[in-house]
Amino acid sequence: MKRISDFLGRLRQNRKHLRLLPVYVVMFCLLAGTARAGVADIISFLQTISSTLQNGIGDVLGKINKIKGTVNNLHQQVVWPINAINQAKGFVIATKGRYLGIFSQIRAIPLNSATLANPSRFEAVFRSANAGNVGQVQAAYAQVYAQVPPDTDAQPQQRNMIDMDDASAMASLKTSIMADQASGRMLSLADTLETQTSTSAPGSAPILAAQAQIANLENQAYLAKMLAADLRAEATKLAHGNAILKKSAESTRNLRLQIQQVVSHP
Repeated sequence: MKRISDFLGRLRQNRKHLRLLPVYVVMFCLLAGTARAGVADIISFLQTISSTLQNGIGDVLGKINKIKGTVNNLHQQVVWPINAINQAKGFVIATKGRYLGIFSQIRAIPLNSATLANPSRFEAVFRSANAGNVGQVQAAYAQVYAQVPPDTDAQPQQRNMIDMDDASAMASLKTSIMADQASGRMLSLADTLETQTSTSAPGSAPILAAQAQIANLENQAYLAKMLAADLRAEATKLAHGNAILKKSAESTRNLRLQIQQVVSHP
């Protein structure tokens, strides 16, 4: 019993092996259950296990911890140097503090310039930067630029041209509303990425770069959409100008025929 007490005392001194105490107890019970296993054999067996844990496995664990510390030092000093990361974070925070007030003032500049009731309402709609207001564009547009004249007041070709010009203008205005909303989202995302950069952990730069790249692709898509809207507007203007030229050519032809009829009339 004294050898058992001494063995348990060594376990208490080496707290790392206290976690294995239940294993020792189970093994002790299993061995004690055999008829041929004596107390001395059990103690010797347990001491062999303890020695193996201290010398064999303990040395391996020590080497693993040493390698782990070396890898951590490599990450902190070479791969992701803490000093350089802290300098970059400080630069981001300083830059944000320097320009944040200016950017906020620029965003807050009022751009609405219409003074009359109908134009003011129309301007408020297409400057709202809210895609939910797209459905209000047509009614507000008609209050400012009037409806297409009835067929009793204009020729069919004139009515078609007026309707097409109105459609092109409203399409561009609706696209601008959605683009303004997208720009607001991009600015908010930029602020978020800026904040994440100033508080990010070492090694997270690739993740932030991927987020920024996705935001850039989305912004490029909206720019392409705006360019397409601008091209449509320009195409409508060219079509309108060509329609006027065609109408002039038709009028000239009719005038020439009328002159010929007058000259040839006896």
